[in-house]
Amino acid sequence: MASVLRIGFLSTLYHTSHLLRSGGKIEKELGLACRWDLFGTGPEMIQAFGRNEIDLGYIGLPPVLIGISSGIPIVCVAGGHVEGTVMVGPARCRDLEACSGFEDFLHQFNRSRIGIPARGSIHDVIFRDLLMRHPGPEIEIVNFRWADLIPHGLRKGEVDCAVGTPPLAVLCERELGTRILVPPGKFWPFSPSCGIVVRREFLTGTEDVLLEGVLRLHEEACNLIRRCPEEAARSLVLALPGVDEALVQEVYRISPHYCASLPDPYIQSGLDFIPVLTRLGYLKKPVRPEEAFDTRTIQRAHPAPHHYMDPGRLGVCPQPGD
Repeated sequence: MASVLRIGFLSTLYHTSHLLRSGGKIEKELGLACRWDLFGTGPEMIQAFGRNEIDLGYIGLPPVLIGISSGIPIVCVAGGHVEGTVMVGPARCRDLEACSGFEDFLHQFNRSRIGIPARGSIHDVIFRDLLMRHPGPEIEIVNFRWADLIPHGLRKGEVDCAVGTPPLAVLCERELGTRILVPPGKFWPFSPSCGIVVRREFLTGTEDVLLEGVLRLHEEACNLIRRCPEEAARSLVLALPGVDEALVQEVYRISPHYCASLPDPYIQSGLDFIPVLTRLGYLKKPVRPEEAFDTRTIQRAHPAPHHYMDPGRLGVCPQPGD
């Protein structure tokens, strides 16, 4: 392994990247120097993998599948979070619960513009799939290269509603008075909104041993968010000065499904994107399951059953090795 582990991460608040960065956990626990590179969206991170600029990344699965289909030697080795796609809009809009289904819900957005992160992001793919399955209303998708710019687009009237992460929902509610119209899980159950992806060369020898250590720290951080969100929020703001702890806690509450493992539901949900990506024309060639996932390292780091749907908040914060 290179002397420095090059890690790509997003601003998404519920990723454990921020917790590992804030305390220098990888450096302290594994003695491994890290370089953290921030990206605006998952597709941009995949481009960096293609240029061999990063070794490991926090990212949703659709961009990974697109990268693999184009020949980039990467693979998903761990999970992290599921069901992280929401839709927000003005309070005057009917939410999904008030409608008879998605067809009825989407009809109200005829001739509307929906702000979404970059083409190929998990949010983009999920919403485009929804429109393909429920054709009729004229809805324009406006893709943003940096997801953090979507609230500005809403404020300036460039878009009418937005689809993205729970942090987007909380921020827009606070600053713009919007509300959640479609909550996590309603778009795509068990959708793999965050996984750990590495270059395939990391699955052999010394690299694999160090990777197992990184995944153990990732799982500890997942448990901290799940079981002690208040403490996790306090740790996170050390990495992101100026971010409000209460905002972070609300993000954790909206979509509380954290775990590092790769159980069958996570893998199947990821593979279900392949025919959708094919219909959208995003894949250059088919992707086989063994090309997308390698579970060997995470099975050693997290041999217990997954806890994505465990409500957590047990009142006892996890200790190293839990």
